[in-house]
Amino acid sequence: MQSPRTVVDSVEQHPVLPSGPEECFAGYGVMGVPFSSGYILALRHFPASSVGPGYNSVWIRDPAGVWTMHSTIGPGSSCPRYFGSALGAASTGGISIRWRDDYSFSVEVGDGVDLVWDLTLAATPVTRLMSAVSGAVPERLWRSRTFLRVMGAIAGPALGAGHTGLTGRVPNGQSFGARPRQMWFVRESTARLRGHSLGHTAALPVQDRLGDFWIPQRGIFMLGSSVFEPYDPATHAAAGE
Repeated sequence: MQSPRTVVDSVEQHPVLPSGPEECFAGYGVMGVPFSSGYILALRHFPASSVGPGYNSVWIRDPAGVWTMHSTIGPGSSCPRYFGSALGAASTGGISIRWRDDYSFSVEVGDGVDLVWDLTLAATPVTRLMSAVSGAVPERLWRSRTFLRVMGAIAGPALGAGHTGLTGRVPNGQSFGARPRQMWFVRESTARLRGHSLGHTAALPVQDRLGDFWIPQRGIFMLGSSVFEPYDPATHAAAGE
């Protein structure tokens, strides 16, 4: 199995969006890392998008359960397009991702957020098996909501991540489907927010979610794509509302 940095470099050079009428994104992300302080951090890096330019987004949940999302493009073309109604705030500004070696990288968010986040990834027999299975799934099955529900029910316990939802509805009302292709565990992670440590990685007492999108109880780095029902102002909440 190739290192995550090698696969990321390939995705950066040749991102492939799923076919079909949905709003689509391709790239990688950290699905969520919970910390002993009660914070959760998550990352999305999509070099390809069907609704605008590629972008980075960092999600932060504080110990009170309030979510904020910070993206490099406006909320109408980034994650708040789907999650805005569940957020305390959303902002647009600079986010840097810097790979230190094949398995380690750092994320920094400026513009008043002042977050420095370091991560080290690791492959295990479980992640190798899940990556092999996901990589072999044909396109027609990724379009099956039944298949996604079954795969999500299997993946959560197999990964020790709690409940996992690969399909359902996001807070703004759109249906979604996640299509993971390769994955690694986050072996180590530290973060400082406005100069204060967020503590060590640790599962939350109660697993959090945004709509039907559950935040894993352990750090998981995934490459793949996501699809969403096209935005309809008559039935879906607007970004940030």
